[in-house]
Amino acid sequence: MSTRSLHLASSADADEVVRALTALRSELRVPARFSAEALAEARSVTPQPVDTDFRDIPFVTIDPPGSLDLDQAVHVAATSAGFVVHYAIADVASFVAPGGALDLETHERGTTLYGPDTRIPLHPLELSEGSASLLPGVDRPAVVWRIEVDEGGEIIDGVVRRGLVRSREQLTYAQAQERINAGSPELGLLRTVGELRQRCERERGGVSLDVPEQEITTSPDGSFGLKLRSTLPVEGWNAQISLLTGIFAARMMRAGGVGIFRALPPADPRDLARLRHTARALGIVWAPEAGYGDVLATVNSTHPREAAFLAEATTLFRGASYVAFGGFGQAPGVPAAAAHAAIAAEYAHVTAPLRRLVDRYGTEVCLALDAGKDVPEWVLSALGDLPETMARTGRRASAYDRGVLDVVEAALLSTRIGESLGGVVVDVDDRSRQGRRGRRGQVALAEPPVRARAEGELALGEVVQATVAEASIADRRVMLRVG
Repeated sequence: MSTRSLHLASSADADEVVRALTALRSELRVPARFSAEALAEARSVTPQPVDTDFRDIPFVTIDPPGSLDLDQAVHVAATSAGFVVHYAIADVASFVAPGGALDLETHERGTTLYGPDTRIPLHPLELSEGSASLLPGVDRPAVVWRIEVDEGGEIIDGVVRRGLVRSREQLTYAQAQERINAGSPELGLLRTVGELRQRCERERGGVSLDVPEQEITTSPDGSFGLKLRSTLPVEGWNAQISLLTGIFAARMMRAGGVGIFRALPPADPRDLARLRHTARALGIVWAPEAGYGDVLATVNSTHPREAAFLAEATTLFRGASYVAFGGFGQAPGVPAAAAHAAIAAEYAHVTAPLRRLVDRYGTEVCLALDAGKDVPEWVLSALGDLPETMARTGRRASAYDRGVLDVVEAALLSTRIGESLGGVVVDVDDRSRQGRRGRRGQVALAEPPVRARAEGELALGEVVQATVAEASIADRRVMLRVG
């Protein structure tokens, strides 16, 4: 795992960052705190007893360092036919009363928002980091998926049940990777199934992008920083378990004629043509008969030109939405175009209910269908409005994430106006004019790891020296000049 990081030079800079982040939350109307009624519900609720005991399964959680809102715990075992995946998901519905004060607030929030100075959770911490979280060494109600896959990683069958679980251990990604590298038998099977599912994904025509992440850090003195982090292999294998569950959940929903899919339209042919042009410009081989997924699987994000190609490839995955069907007031049957193009399968969100509202509803649909029961009325009545609720809160979450990065990037460069820094051109706006200021685009700096707007002599994938022309924390704006 490669990282590059930089921190602010002074507490005064950190104070200005906090003010800018506060202004950002006000601008986006981010909920500041839960109502007294919602908090009272969260503190007083007692989940219903469950009949099935899964505490003999040695689940572990794998999350970023410091996480306490633990949605998922996993265990993989070998069978005579292949493998069995047990995936325990926090049973949030057993803690949230439909139509209550807390339920109403979660519909306003939609998703958890993460920032360097504070986190705005979907649920009160009493639930998300307490009684509903799959913390190690304690009994927790959970929704447990049991999915069988064959020796090639393809789904054979599965079931989903409520039950009691006890996670054995909380691991970070780095710890899990170390265990796997050291030959851990149980976690080694996570790698085996993860790699099989990655191969299945490629064969379906799906794709996962390995783009280095900009990650905001904090120091004990309260200052903020930024690092560029390459993802570990175990993160991809672990993500495949979540995708496996979501694909199986979507199959259940289609068979039952009720549910909510996460959908993504196929890439626009014009975007694909532009990406092929980009590949030629960057010297990346793309055979005429190869799909974009085949090419992306060979790209190394640590190489500047290939990193630029990956950054351009993200534009293929635009227009994601939720598609609900079978609820009150909706036409029966599954819409024809409801697949997720990047996954190359129909897919449902059911694995992160502590942090994403829609997962609670998708999970309840699957529990009812698996048990041969009617889907609860409170679920059916909400399905029609969920796509718009998730779209509205998703737009706010995206704006918040981008705004937070803009603030920290501006802070890191605010004392470096006029300096020349090395970087690579990762985006060029083909519509911009070659005038006095040149073309517009984006440059990813090497140090600090900032990706910022740029003007000047820009050629995609070129290694350049960029001058910091502007860096305003309050305005959340950085501008670089090239040439």
